[in-house]
Amino acid sequence: MLTLKPNCECCDKDLPPDAQARICSFECTFCPNCAEQRLGGKCPNCGGELVTRPTRVGAALIRFPASTDRHLRATPCPGAEHA
Repeated sequence: MLTLKPNCECCDKDLPPDAQARICSFECTFCPNCAEQRLGGKCPNCGGELVTRPTRVGAALIRFPASTDRHLRATPCPGAEHA
């Protein structure tokens, strides 16, 4: 099952389960602004494509809640010095 991480790994913006987040195949998670403006649609961790994360709502979200474990990159995202 897809882990719905609660924040952008670059800027730490909150990303609720219904947010338009971007993920790679390893489920690295970014807000649309970081994914598009800073990262150019490529994951800085694995180099994979960043795509829109599916949302989880209603009964599915109640049964399978989003993660509360926040993740941040160990090193700043590319372009972070301009943020």
